[in-house]
Amino acid sequence: MKKVVILLNGEPHRGEIDACGSYVICCDGAYQWAKDRVKIHENLGDFDSLGYLPDPPPRKIYPAEKDLTDGEIAVDRALELKADWVVIYGGGGGREDHFLGNLHLLYKICRGSAGIRAAMITNGAKIYACKEGDHSFLCKKGQTVSVIPFGGDAHILNSDGLQYPLKDLKLQYGSTRGISNLTSGEDFSLFVKQGCALVIINEREV
Repeated sequence: MKKVVILLNGEPHRGEIDACGSYVICCDGAYQWAKDRVKIHENLGDFDSLGYLPDPPPRKIYPAEKDLTDGEIAVDRALELKADWVVIYGGGGGREDHFLGNLHLLYKICRGSAGIRAAMITNGAKIYACKEGDHSFLCKKGQTVSVIPFGGDAHILNSDGLQYPLKDLKLQYGSTRGISNLTSGEDFSLFVKQGCALVIINEREV
């Protein structure tokens, strides 16, 4: 499995960065919070937020005025590297428009090729983009989990390990049904028959 970790210049990640055996791409200003915490293999971006060139030196400096965010350029690089597991850190907090854009990057990853997995780890949640197939997750008993259709309607055929089972449930895009389920053990699973669903495991309760 080729795992690529992408570090973004949103809210600095406070927890552990699981980058063991991973290729790490750091985007622009994320270098300030990540440089002493994880080995960075590639720095990428326009560096308008950082203000200086990081180490290792970038292969290319992108113009500040461009059509893609640094995050999307990093995702394209991960796909170029033929990653089958992409995890984003630093994608939450900060500007809401960037956060929503980062969620769409998860959609781009999971819909881009067969067998590729996508997740974004924020300071408050683990967010997975799940396309058609069986998906399993580790958790703590009693955690809040939401399953939200993304990019269109999603059909959840079945689930296991949730207090409110999802059985042959069609989640309509634009509806809040699927919000605030609870885990009944230390793992759970679901089978997505059609579409794409965001599975959000809350790490803190509000």
